[in-house]
Amino acid sequence: MKPKISAACLLALTLLALPLRAAVPELLLLSRYEPGVDIKGWLMSEKLDGIRAYWDGHRLLSRKGHPFTAPDWFTAPLPPFALDGELWIRRGRFEEAASITSRKQPHPGWRRISYNIFEVPGAPGGLEARLQRLRQYLTEHPVAHLRIIPQQRCRGTAQLQAFLAKVIEAGGEGVVLRNPASGYETGRSRNALKVKSFDDMEGRVLGYRPGTGKYTGMTGALWVEIDGGQRFYIGSGLSDAKRADPPPVGSLITFRYQGFTRNGIPRFPSFLRVRTYPPTP
Repeated sequence: MKPKISAACLLALTLLALPLRAAVPELLLLSRYEPGVDIKGWLMSEKLDGIRAYWDGHRLLSRKGHPFTAPDWFTAPLPPFALDGELWIRRGRFEEAASITSRKQPHPGWRRISYNIFEVPGAPGGLEARLQRLRQYLTEHPVAHLRIIPQQRCRGTAQLQAFLAKVIEAGGEGVVLRNPASGYETGRSRNALKVKSFDDMEGRVLGYRPGTGKYTGMTGALWVEIDGGQRFYIGSGLSDAKRADPPPVGSLITFRYQGFTRNGIPRFPSFLRVRTYPPTP
């Protein structure tokens, strides 16, 4: 006669068989730069348009705490301490990087991706001291796809604007300013600022408006909803390829805009890129 297994035991065995999900990492979040802030002596770097990735010393996690299915060769040489950075290919290749890193199985495309670090979480001292910990590790354990984002000292607003113009001209997204004297922080910080030549935000695709004229049979505009519940169309910025094959309903997209209307609708919204695709069934 087979022994009976209690319901509690069955539940315990089932839970043990489930994959463990990491806790959502507490990350540093950038505040928006406002003219007039004294940034002399701060560190500035290009804001890479990549996929945010947190290495906890064992696993490579998304900002939501989901493990990336990176190949073993990618994660095995990473250091035994935490890192924060961007999975990146090069400027203008965000969607390709997002497609590769969102796969449920390791993809050969990871060979094109580098892990670009802007923070060593929890390390003591200011930003330069924290990054130095990784720099020392790489001296003894070189990793070709692991890089530290270059930082340079900012002498003032004129140099910041010149650097921003250079980044934008090269196809970059913007600049990050960091207070080098600040210790490691999580959450929204006034010691870490993003500087862009335009404002951008994210919205969820709800549907489409059909195109007319030369866009007949294609998408004329995306019907989008942002946090707060405001809904509006975005037609500007869509390439012919995107109009023929628009971001699917449920996608999270990034768009640029210029201020808000009285009703809280972004003015002159223009599509930039797909941020995340909806999960597949």
